[in-house]
Amino acid sequence: MSTQIKAVIFDMDGILIDSEPAWQLAEQTVLNSFGLNLTLEEVEQTTGLRIDHVVSYWYQRFPWPNYDNTATANKIVDEVIAQINTHGKPMKGVIDSLEACRQRGLKIGLATSSSTKIINAVLDKLNIGHYFEALESAENLAFGKPHPEVYLNCASALGVAPSQCIAIEDSFNGLIAARAATMQAVAIPAPHTINQAKWIIAHHQLADASQLPDLLQTVCA
Repeated sequence: MSTQIKAVIFDMDGILIDSEPAWQLAEQTVLNSFGLNLTLEEVEQTTGLRIDHVVSYWYQRFPWPNYDNTATANKIVDEVIAQINTHGKPMKGVIDSLEACRQRGLKIGLATSSSTKIINAVLDKLNIGHYFEALESAENLAFGKPHPEVYLNCASALGVAPSQCIAIEDSFNGLIAARAATMQAVAIPAPHTINQAKWIIAHHQLADASQLPDLLQTVCA
């Protein structure tokens, strides 16, 4: 099978929009209201997981009374959307990267663990919805990232073989999903994690999205 790159699939949180701090703050606020006292470092451990899995993960470690996964997850999501609507802005280089993909004739997709509500909030806030030919959320799948299904679904929706896709990720769980889907995985980690050894599993590592057009020139040559 040809491995010519035909599509670029973006993760959303931390790649298109600087929403990871909003997620972390929302998770800390809501979960700590149950008496968990989670630190930022602890909350970062679940970056890239679907929100119901995040809530389940912390409940299994630190059970609290009157557990309601759906209600807790919805409360966190509502807080994140409020933060996005107020403070949301694109990550460095995102608009230029989307333009570079379009100019190269590459199909553009979105594969995220976030819900459709958050996808819509982000695309509306940044006014970038017109770039995407496929929007895939893991919210209703049996498994979210690191399972590859959301990436495989996005490739299918784009009509492109997974091996002909580049996946852009900021989380370790997302990279595992992209690699399992047989895609070329590009890591753009948060600056304070950039030197962590775990990013070695990516095919490429960038400082920010402004470096993506140059990478595309190389891999699509």
